[in-house]
Amino acid sequence: MAALDLPDPFDAVRFVAGLAERRGRPIELIPVSGRPNLPCGLLVTTDQADCILYSADTTPLHQQHILLHEAAHLICRHDQSAPAAKVLLPHLGSDLVQRVLGRTVYTEPQEREAELVASMILHRAVLDATGRGGEGGGRASWTESVFGRPGGV
Repeated sequence: MAALDLPDPFDAVRFVAGLAERRGRPIELIPVSGRPNLPCGLLVTTDQADCILYSADTTPLHQQHILLHEAAHLICRHDQSAPAAKVLLPHLGSDLVQRVLGRTVYTEPQEREAELVASMILHRAVLDATGRGGEGGGRASWTESVFGRPGGV
């Protein structure tokens, strides 16, 4: 976990962009609305990029956690072991979609691991921002990074 670079102040979108850069593969963030009975986050791996779909109609804090949870699946390399789930995105051809991963597709241990990694990333970001885990920007940047800003994740 210490090897992960966290933006200061912490921002989940910037964190995911840095992860994409380190992996040498684009990660597209796609906000979606009104998806009852479907996972609030979804990781789609195509031949061109990884895509994280996340609920647009939830709080900034929840959106941040969804992004971190799906990014954690990439960090833990869960995307390399799960089968494609064409049922979730039927309009995309199976030759395009290599992997579709949602909370209903992963095994229970993978879900727990992704939740733990996402929580650890946010915990470290809070410690860094409050100055209790190293250099940080203080309480104001912690509040902004956790609760978000208007118009953004």
